[in-house]
Amino acid sequence: MLFKHILQRLFKATLTAMSKFNVVFVLGGPGAGKGTQCQKIVEEFGYVHLSAGDLLRAERAKEGELAEMIEGHIRNGTIVPVEVTCQLLRRAMQESCKNDFLIDGFPRNEENMSGWQKEMDDKADVKFVLFFDCPEEECVKRCIKRGLTSGRTDDNEGSTRKRIVTYNTSTTKIIDHYNSLGLVRKINAAQDADKVFMKVREVFSQR
Repeated sequence: MLFKHILQRLFKATLTAMSKFNVVFVLGGPGAGKGTQCQKIVEEFGYVHLSAGDLLRAERAKEGELAEMIEGHIRNGTIVPVEVTCQLLRRAMQESCKNDFLIDGFPRNEENMSGWQKEMDDKADVKFVLFFDCPEEECVKRCIKRGLTSGRTDDNEGSTRKRIVTYNTSTTKIIDHYNSLGLVRKINAAQDADKVFMKVREVFSQR
């Protein structure tokens, strides 16, 4: 039975390697509810949720020079080099032996997008961008509340506002780019999580 199980995993991994990954980028400001909605999508539609931020935080916890570099960027609300993020995303997708992925919090700027296209265009198809549109003050309020239990060093008002500035100056350009291609699905994220997911469900059901 163990040998059969190993063969099945190898077969699935081979099939995955032969086909492109299906990717939905999940974008929105810090505190817009990306993680909460991704969890609901995973439960209902079977996607694998990859958070660029979570992957970077996990790598940071391993310690070493790379971990220190990631920690500095996270603490200061700046963006980790795209090569590092793409490497972590690609590794996670390959190890999952699955084919449908939600990638949240990436790409955050034009460099991220160019890096993704260079590193991943031959490995993944971006099906659409799920954009959670949420007012700035609501995002700040949610992050402060989350910081009471999350243990994240960036869940405070100062870091959150820095991240929002970065988002407004960089990530909105990415949304505009994919919108010009007809690939953006915009969701009003200011409502409670269940109401937001009703709209999310419509998007994925149509697909």
